Amino acid sequence: MSAILKYPAIRMRPMSEGDIDTIMSIERRAYDYPWTEGIFRDCLRIGYCCWVSLENNAIAGYSVMAVGGGESHILNICIRPESRKRGFGRSLLTHMLELAREHNAEMTVLEVRPSNEVALRLYRDLGFNEIGLRKFYYPAPHGKEDAIVLGKCLL
Repeated sequence: MSAILKYPAIRMRPMSEGDIDTIMSIERRAYDYPWTEGIFRDCLRIGYCCWVSLENNAIAGYSVMAVGGGESHILNICIRPESRKRGFGRSLLTHMLELAREHNAEMTVLEVRPSNEVALRLYRDLGFNEIGLRKFYYPAPHGKEDAIVLGKCLL
């Protein structure tokens, strides 16, 4: 039985301005270097694909994706700590890939910390491959951490 079937149905809906307080609470708990409220507001304002994943009508996760020129870029995907390991990340990422296809993207890319082994495993399970490395990309406690650039063909 898959993890998704063990829990209430996972639903998705577009993110709204009213979600930002909850998203910021999750973002601060999930990351040592969280996005700012302004970044989320800007992403909504300029029309990026911004979606939330719901568990019993509460936000369990969210994702932000830019799409253009035949390519999509997943900029942020996050599941609140208490909802992890239950299929929310896989469902949300699959949903974002479907949206990218609907927007005629032929490829999607994302960056991930090499230290984020759980995310790397998920991305590889869903067919992402390493296509590059961004040196000193992420802030880290003692300087900067590289980012692995992953890509997936959507055709």
